[in-house]
Amino acid sequence: MYRVLIVEDDPSEVDKLRGHLDHYGREHDMSLSVDALSSALEFAETRRSADLIFMDINIPGINGMEAAELLRTYDAETPLIFVTDLAQYAVSGYQVDALDFMVKPVEYADFTLRMDRAMRVMRRREGRSITVPTTDGTRVVGLRDVLYVDVLRHDLYYHVAGGEVLRIRGSLTQLEARLASEGFVRISASHLVNMAHVARIRTGSVEMSNGDEISLGRSRKKQALETLSAYVGGSI
Repeated sequence: MYRVLIVEDDPSEVDKLRGHLDHYGREHDMSLSVDALSSALEFAETRRSADLIFMDINIPGINGMEAAELLRTYDAETPLIFVTDLAQYAVSGYQVDALDFMVKPVEYADFTLRMDRAMRVMRRREGRSITVPTTDGTRVVGLRDVLYVDVLRHDLYYHVAGGEVLRIRGSLTQLEARLASEGFVRISASHLVNMAHVARIRTGSVEMSNGDEISLGRSRKKQALETLSAYVGGSI
């Protein structure tokens, strides 16, 4: 199931997008979980995660472009599609790496073209996974859903989106080498974090998307901060 978030203050526009998503899901035999927020401020404050975001720009208070700029400070990957009647913002959308742009009123044929493109991106992201052997059997976990991994003695604890924690025997050093090219960074002797889930970088710690705060290890702080800065800047 893919999680879709609509950020739109006009209920009729929300209903139209929901209808298009329902139609698309039936046509392609897929399940889409759709949620909606009525303000960009609420989106910015809650840092709601999703697999795909539809964002209106012309929203009272913090507008959609400002919310998208904030999103990209802690999430460089989630596909973002702007939906607005302000076509002049199309160029600005590239500054926040928007996947696409739709001008209201959105017709289904136009929506389908954009949605097909978004699905290709989401499926590429979904394909990255890790196999976790647990006491209850082998689990296949999408890397996008792993917030961070910590180690205690000889046990690894995978902290997964939704609050689940998977415990297995293993080496954090070996896991670090395995996930080095998958957007994970070692920030201390006992913590390996998914940079896509880092919500805030502080002087001596990072805050994850679930609110957990993890201290930066003294010996790894400089390298970790450089890697995180490069990731946020889009160079890795």
